[in-house]
Amino acid sequence: MTATLDAVVVGSGHNALVSACYLARDGWSVEVLERDTVLGGAVSTVERFPGHRIDRGSSAHIMIRHSGIVEELGLAAHGLRYIDCDPWAFAPAPAGSDRPGIVFHRSLDRTCASIEAACGVADADAYRRFVGTWGPRSARVMRAFAAPPTGGHLLRSFWGLDTSDGAGALSREFMTTGDALLDEYFDSEPLKAALAWFGAQSGPPMSEPGTAPMVGFAALMHTLPPGRAVGGSGALTAALASRLESDGGTVTLGDGVTELRRDTDAWTVVTASGRRVRARTVIAGCHVLTTLDLLERGGYDRETLAGWRRRIRVGPGIGLVLRLGTDALPSYPSVPDGETTVSSTSGLQLLVTDRAQLRTAHGAALAGELPPDPAVLAMSFSSIDPTISPAGEHQVTLWSQWQPYALSGGRSWADIGEREADRVIAGVDALAPGFAGSIRHRHVQTPADIEREMGLLGGNVMHVEMSLDQMFMWRPIPELSGQRVPHASGLYLTGASTHPGGGVSGASGRSAARIALADARGGRVRRLLRGRLR
Repeated sequence: MTATLDAVVVGSGHNALVSACYLARDGWSVEVLERDTVLGGAVSTVERFPGHRIDRGSSAHIMIRHSGIVEELGLAAHGLRYIDCDPWAFAPAPAGSDRPGIVFHRSLDRTCASIEAACGVADADAYRRFVGTWGPRSARVMRAFAAPPTGGHLLRSFWGLDTSDGAGALSREFMTTGDALLDEYFDSEPLKAALAWFGAQSGPPMSEPGTAPMVGFAALMHTLPPGRAVGGSGALTAALASRLESDGGTVTLGDGVTELRRDTDAWTVVTASGRRVRARTVIAGCHVLTTLDLLERGGYDRETLAGWRRRIRVGPGIGLVLRLGTDALPSYPSVPDGETTVSSTSGLQLLVTDRAQLRTAHGAALAGELPPDPAVLAMSFSSIDPTISPAGEHQVTLWSQWQPYALSGGRSWADIGEREADRVIAGVDALAPGFAGSIRHRHVQTPADIEREMGLLGGNVMHVEMSLDQMFMWRPIPELSGQRVPHASGLYLTGASTHPGGGVSGASGRSAARIALADARGGRVRRLLRGRLR
C-alpha cells in the first residue's frame, strides 16, 4: 500500500474531474480511478467511424457555460474552446405544411421575427414577454444550482426577484407544469411543442409539476446559447485532465474501484487489479447506486443501504441514440427564406410539432412500450466544427426520447435496437427528405448499451429521475442531498445523482470539492483548538 493520499476520486465523469481539479488546485494529492479505458464517462469523444470524432454521451454544453467553472479553472489555457450555437435551435414545420419553421437565434429580435412569420404577431409578442420574465428567473435557477441546496443558499439565490404579483403567485409559477406555462403564454401548438421538447431534455415530461423552470430555461439561451466544444464533447474532459495534471493530480484508467472501506482515520479504496489505495478523502463520482454497492462491499450497514436503494428512483429509461456519419447535412424544406442550412443545423433540431407526440412517447415508456411516433432531437455540429469529420462528410446525432430500458413482453434491445433505429431515421427523413440516403455510417446506442458502456444504470443519462421529488434538497434522497453519506466521514458524492442533477454543468463537482475543503479546514481548526485546550 502506498502513502496516504489526500483524495481519491472514483470515476472520471466531468463532475468527478471538476472536483479533482479544485482539490489539486488547493494543493491536495489526488488520484482519479476510472474503470473504463476512455476518460470522461458521458463527456467523451471517440473515433467510431474512420476520421469521425463521435461523442459517447453529451454533445451540446449549456449549463457549464453559465457556471463560471471554465473561467475559474482557466480551461481555455488547457485547450478548451467553445463555438456558440447560433441559431441555438430550429423547429421545422410539419411535413407537407406550407408555413416556415421557427429559428431560435441568440438575438431575441431575430427570434421574434421568425416566430411572427411562423405563428403570428401575438405569439411573437408573447415570446418577448416570456423571455423578459423567465430570463431573470432562469439566471436565479442557475445561481441555485451553483452550490448545495441548503435553505440559506436557495433563499439568497432567489431573493430580490420581482414579486409584484405576490410571492404566492411567483412560487406557483415555479411549481406549475411546463405545459401549463406554455398554454398561459402561447397559442401556436408547434411553438409550444418546440419549447416543451427543449424543456423535456431534462428528462421529465412537461405534464409534471415543477417543470415550468425547465421550459423557462430557454429564455437564458438569448443571454448565452449552448456551446459546442471544438473537437467534440470530450474536449472539456481533456482540458480538465490537463488542468489536473498541471497541479500534480494523476489519473488511472482501466482499473475501477470495487470496494470502499473506512477505518479509524482514512479510507481504503480497493480496485479491480487488487490495488489498495489509502486516502483521507473519497469523492464518489459514479452513479449513487454504484457508490452504495461499493460501500456495502466495504462493510457499511446493509439494512440502511437497502432502505436508501428502495427510495432512489431511476425511472423507465430516457432514450436511444444514433450516431451517424453522413455525406450531407439534414435539409429541411421549411427553413425560412433568408436563412441557410447552417441556420437549421448549428444547434438543437427540435423535431416535434405537437405535444401529443411527447405525451404518448412518455406514456408508452412507462408501460415498457416503444413510442408510437418517436420524438427526436437532432444535432449536426460538423456544420460549425469541421474538425470532427473528414472533408466532405458530416456527423448527425439523433436522440429519441422516451425509449424504455425494460421492454414489455420479455423483448430485448439486442433484438429490436436496429429496427427502432430505422424508425427514428424514417421520422427524420419525413421532415428532411433525402436524409436517410445520406447516411454512410451508423452506431446505435440503446438504453442497454448506454448502461453497459458508461455505467448509466437503467440507461438514464440523468442517473436518477429529475422529477420534483428528486431535485434540490431531495436529490437523490434527503439523507444524501448534502453530498455527504451519514456515518462515512470523508466520503462525498458528486455527479448527476446529486444536486443539480444531469446535464453538463460541473456544479456538483465544484460543490463536493468545496465541502471537502471546508471540512478539512474545520478539522484542522478543531485539532488545533483541542491541542491548545490541553
